[in-house]
Amino acid sequence: MKSIPTNELHTDPAQFLGLDVYAVAGNPIAHSKSPLIHQSFAEQSKQAMHYGRLQPAVGEFIDVAKSFFAAGGKGMNVTVPFKLDAQALADVLSARAKLAGAVNTLWITEGKIYGDNTDGSGLVRDLVAQGIDIRGARILLLGAGGAARGVIGPLLEHAPAKLIIANRTSTKADELVGLFGTVAKTQHVQLESCTLLELEDSTKTPQAFDVVINATAAGLHDESPLTTSAVNNVFVPSSFAYDMVYGKTTAFMQQALLRGARVSDGLGMLVEQAAEAFLLWRGVDSSRLINSRAVLSQLRS
Repeated sequence: MKSIPTNELHTDPAQFLGLDVYAVAGNPIAHSKSPLIHQSFAEQSKQAMHYGRLQPAVGEFIDVAKSFFAAGGKGMNVTVPFKLDAQALADVLSARAKLAGAVNTLWITEGKIYGDNTDGSGLVRDLVAQGIDIRGARILLLGAGGAARGVIGPLLEHAPAKLIIANRTSTKADELVGLFGTVAKTQHVQLESCTLLELEDSTKTPQAFDVVINATAAGLHDESPLTTSAVNNVFVPSSFAYDMVYGKTTAFMQQALLRGARVSDGLGMLVEQAAEAFLLWRGVDSSRLINSRAVLSQLRS
């Protein structure tokens, strides 16, 4: 990868007069595709924007973010490891940000900083764009960390028949079932938890799933959260396997392919959550002006 100058990792809105300035904050951040994605949206919608990068030191996010907004910054995407810091910074949180327990999108209006979480919406938008019908589906969500928590609410809002959260230990999965129980009940969704080990038992997993989403980081380490025994119970050829990791065919995706299932990485989720953030910043009228799937095709090529 071409190295990015250090001064381009600390966007100063004062240097871009006449433009609305946005940025993505994370550490590390040089690898981020967000600047390309948002500049593409800006070009599509013919809006005068600059989108840069911010790389605060760990522990310094809130100070850096406050300085960015004080200098005229309009909005910010937030990634690892600052999503909890972003939640703490926001004066006003959306309902889905509260449920997600983290913020990935910030913007300032009339002196107040607003926080939202577009990850779950991005996932749903990508699934729908790929022809996946969530309503009435049996969904298995692997992992119970922040990535999983961020997508449960939007998945439930699309009324699958069943959503099972599987984690290495049951404690965190049980907590999420309790946290999202009211939403599930409202949508008439059967929400349950189990351990990854229980997926190996055909008496406890007697039926395969329509959609299996890997929200663990196992793919980053060329591993899968599923054992061979579990794979045989979880996937059938009609299943759709989705890994939030993007840029490669992960071990989880390979397992699904061997069972004849269709697979996808998470690059579409990245683009679609960015599109959702763009609309929060620039107004829903921009939705007819941006083409997120064209941007995704550009990234894949």
